[in-house]
Amino acid sequence: MKRIPAIKSVMTPFPYTIGIDDSLAVAAEMMEEHGFRHLPVVEGTELVGVLSDRRVREALESARNEGGVPRVRQVKALEAYVVELDDRLDNVVLAMADRHLDSALVVKNRRLVGIFTSTDACRCLGESLRSEFSVHGDDVA
Repeated sequence: MKRIPAIKSVMTPFPYTIGIDDSLAVAAEMMEEHGFRHLPVVEGTELVGVLSDRRVREALESARNEGGVPRVRQVKALEAYVVELDDRLDNVVLAMADRHLDSALVVKNRRLVGIFTSTDACRCLGESLRSEFSVHGDDVA
C-alpha cells in the first residue's frame, strides 16, 4: 500500500532568504532574478516571516509615490505557516487550502530547510494524477 509522503520529499530545499532590515528593492531583485514569488525573512538566524511578490510590488509602488525606500521589516508578512520536515503532505496542503495560504516554510530543529508553495502543490497534484490515471482518455468535452 502506498503511503502519503512527507513534505520533505516535495519541498524546495535551501531557499533563499532576506534579512528583515534589508531593502525591499533587494528583495524584489532577488525574486526577479531567481523567478520565485515567496521569500522567507530572517532576523539573524531566526525565521520571522515570509514576503510575497505581491506585497513587495505594492510596497515599492507606494514608496515611489511617497519618495521612500522601505525595508523588509515594514512589509513582511507577520506570520508564516511553518511546518516540520516530516509533516505529511496531505496535512500541509489541506491546511494551506483552509487558510488560503500560498506557502509553507519547512523547518528542522527550528531552522529553515525548505519552502513549499502553491506552485509546488499543483506540480505534485499533476504528477500524482498522471501516475494514477491514463493520460489518453476518451473524455470529450
